[in-house]
Amino acid sequence: MKRKNIISGSVAIVIFFAMNLILGKVHIPINEIFNILTGGEPDKMSLQHIILQSRLPQAITALFAGASLATSGLLLQTLFKNPLAGPSILGISDGANLGVALVMLFWGNSIGINSTYMFNGSLAIIIASFTGACIILFLIVFFSGKVSNPVMLLIIGIMIGYLASSAISILNYYSSADRVRAYVMWGMGDFSAVTNKRLPFFVICSITGILLSVLLIKPLNALLLGEMYATNLGINIKRTRLLILLCTGFLTATVTAFCGPISFIGLAVPHIARLILGTSNHSILLPLTIISGACTALICNIITVLPGSDSILPLNAVTPLIGAPVIIYVIINRKNIQYFN
Repeated sequence: MKRKNIISGSVAIVIFFAMNLILGKVHIPINEIFNILTGGEPDKMSLQHIILQSRLPQAITALFAGASLATSGLLLQTLFKNPLAGPSILGISDGANLGVALVMLFWGNSIGINSTYMFNGSLAIIIASFTGACIILFLIVFFSGKVSNPVMLLIIGIMIGYLASSAISILNYYSSADRVRAYVMWGMGDFSAVTNKRLPFFVICSITGILLSVLLIKPLNALLLGEMYATNLGINIKRTRLLILLCTGFLTATVTAFCGPISFIGLAVPHIARLILGTSNHSILLPLTIISGACTALICNIITVLPGSDSILPLNAVTPLIGAPVIIYVIINRKNIQYFN
């Protein structure tokens, strides 16, 4: 039955991925899309550009971003044994936001390294976001060596996030209206910001983090039984915690840097996978979480594009439509659902 869920999820990914290529503001016949993907000559070169330069990279980005965020959420919920833990809870997303705020609100959308080298536009935003996230990640890793209690580490992460948010608020206060608007638009999230040139790097980083999480399946299952029992099984708790933090931080930093801060996917998708399977065994839960995250992100990306309309909804206006009801259900039924047994 559980293997059937994995197969069904894989089929769903294919369906939703195809829908991402088919649906959009411009109607393109399915046979024309197939012709373009197989290297044929399209009737109009503009259609080829829409598929290969816009819809295809956007769908691939959504697939890997959703899988990465869902994986991060599952790992953090297991580490802290808290169903409301998510990728943004350790302040890593706030660090990325602060890096982008410095570029967009302070430096004016560019990073000057010296008089010779200057990074402009989206590349500067990606560099700043990734750098800010990594700095916060290193701080969390540092404090993880000083604090043995996961709850205290969680609180430290939240406080670091507040400090970053405070700095962003100050930058907003002293910035011009157009820069503030540009920063707010970035904060709404977007799967279309990853170009074909940057897509391979994004995919490689996502796959690396996901593969690392797969290697943590045994320690994650041991942590469900308690740290003392896990130690008796030969699990190095300190090293396992460090690897989980590095994995989740790397995945969160990668997605935030390329796509902006995306809400609810990392928080809600692991619960969807648990409700489907009825188990916390990571050997089956992690694969389904990865698949469910990819499906959820693809669905959200479909919803952002309103067929027959010129409007495109912000991504973070869509993700709560799926994530918020799941979290409400989890809170109401928390006593009746054993998530960490």
